[in-house]
This record gives sequence, structure tokens and C-alpha cells, in this order.
Amino acid sequence: MWLLSQIGPLHYAKQRNHLERDVTMKGLYFQQSSTDEEITFVFQEKEDLPVTEDNFVKLQVKACALSQINTKLLAEMKMKKDLFPVGREIAGIVLDVGSKVSFFQPDDEVVGILPLDSEDPGLCEVVRVHEHYLVHKPEKVTWTEAAGSIRDGVRAYTALHYLSHLSPGKSVLIMDGASAFGTIAIQLAHHRGAKVISTACSLEDKQCLERFRPPIARVIDVSNGKVHVAESCLEETGGLGVDIVLDAGVRLYSKDDEPAVKLQLLPHKHDIITLLGVGGHWVTTEENLQLDPPDSHCLFLKGATLAFLNDEVWNLSNVQQGKYLYILFID
Repeated sequence: MWLLSQIGPLHYAKQRNHLERDVTMKGLYFQQSSTDEEITFVFQEKEDLPVTEDNFVKLQVKACALSQINTKLLAEMKMKKDLFPVGREIAGIVLDVGSKVSFFQPDDEVVGILPLDSEDPGLCEVVRVHEHYLVHKPEKVTWTEAAGSIRDGVRAYTALHYLSHLSPGKSVLIMDGASAFGTIAIQLAHHRGAKVISTACSLEDKQCLERFRPPIARVIDVSNGKVHVAESCLEETGGLGVDIVLDAGVRLYSKDDEPAVKLQLLPHKHDIITLLGVGGHWVTTEENLQLDPPDSHCLFLKGATLAFLNDEVWNLSNVQQGKYLYILFID
């Protein structure tokens, strides 16, 4: 979807070497046409205002990651604006704090995610953000690494810790492990002592995953469409099935009825149910997942659970935001 999704969140960050002292600054925004098809990116001047809100922090941006803009979600939340700010994952230095800010002080190095309703774009010299959306940046983590990994890091930690309760000795299937989300999820799973199985969508992805240390238990190459994911996982686990599945989308219908955009590299929902072990956890990113009564009955017999991983989960409770970010970097 347009320019930002092609750049990707982990492969581009805007570096800042110094702060310009102008009264007005330029920020990057996008403007959507009435047909919702054409997207225009524009630079808009904004004033460098002082911190007036009690719990807000004024931040000099050192790096900002570019991630996909979910226009569908913005429309569902009825967030109608002429201009939407671009860039939400930021890292920078605190310039000023409000009177009720308790976590930060000037010159602190921080990283965080701007909320959906933020008026300031991350691609700007200075932003103002509520302290609950920020956390201290570890000294050994660079600006680029902090801004580039925070979004997928929070998603991966939420999926493994809160939605599937990962513990040592568990087996985890991570679909599309060479993706930004997948690589972080693999590292977090290994850190918790789990056995990791992953799928690769190309030869390059397979070679990348095979270089992981500690090594992945099994890399399943699905690029040729001939390998059956369920059979491979059952073989690897001695027929018991995996304890946790993190998918990257699933096919809901047969190959003939599935839209071309789904590709045939995605597993069918029945494959996921088949390879899931007793008491297992299935964490899905498929927002339109539909399960028929026989599917639900099979999950019931296995005592398995299904959870949905929302890309914007941290916006549902900004009180927990700082907790998520802090755990991610120190765990």
C-alpha cells in the first residue's frame, strides 16, 4: 500500500543531527482524496509551541520509522481529518516536560509510539506526546534500532506473553519468520526457552532463518507450494502438535475461491487447527477470520484458545503503554 509500506518499518529511519531553532517547522502529512484511492503527501508548517498540557512531553526527534498507514482503521474509528500525520514510531531526546510528568525529565533519551489521534507527525523536528506513550531508551540501543523495532516488538511481546503465555519448553510456530515481526518474535521465543519452528516464503528467507543463533528447530520452505505445513509440524513434534501458533494471515477458502491477493503461500485455517496441540494457543492477525461450527468444535475438543493480535493494541489502553515498552527493552 503506497510508498510507506514499500519502505517498511525496519529499513528506513530519519536521522536528526541537530535541532533547528526556527519558530516554525515542517512536518510530513498525508491527504486522502474523496475517492479514498489517491494519496498525497505534503509538508505542512507547524509552530514550535511550548508544553502546556500537564502530562505531556516535548521531544526532539532523532529517528522516526515509517510504517504502513491503516486508512481503513482510521475510517472505522471515524477519524475524519484533512491531513493525517506521517510517522508514529519515534526516538529522541526530552526537551521539556509538563508540570505533572513523573517519568521523564529534560535530556532523557526516550522511544515510543504516537497515538492514532496525535496532531504531530513523527517526521518533524519536535513533537509533543503524552508521557504514557514513551519509555526510556536503553543506552546501548541506537536511535534507528529503537524507532525501527518498537512497533513490531510490542506486537511480538503482546502475542507471546499476554495472548499465548509463552513458557520454557513450549513449541512455537511463527509464520513468515523472516519478516520484521517474525524475526523479533523468534528472538523473544528463544529468550524464553521455547522450541521455534518457522516458515520461509522464499529461498532468501530460508537462508536467513537458517543463520539464526540459537538455531531454529525447523525451517519449513513453503515457497514452492508443495510442502504441507501441518504435516511438517506434526512430524517435528512427534505428532503432538505445537503449543503456540503465530500466523501471518490464513486462507479462509479453497484454492479456487481464494482471492489472488491472498497468495497460496498462506496456510489454510484447517491446517492451523490440525497442527495445534492440546491446550494450544492460536494467535491470528487475520481480522476477518471465520470459523465454522466443526472448526470451533475441534478447538473445543483440543481445549485450544484463539486470540486476535490487533496492530493497534497499545492504543486501547495507554495506561499499559509504558509497561509494554519497558518490558520489551529490558526483558
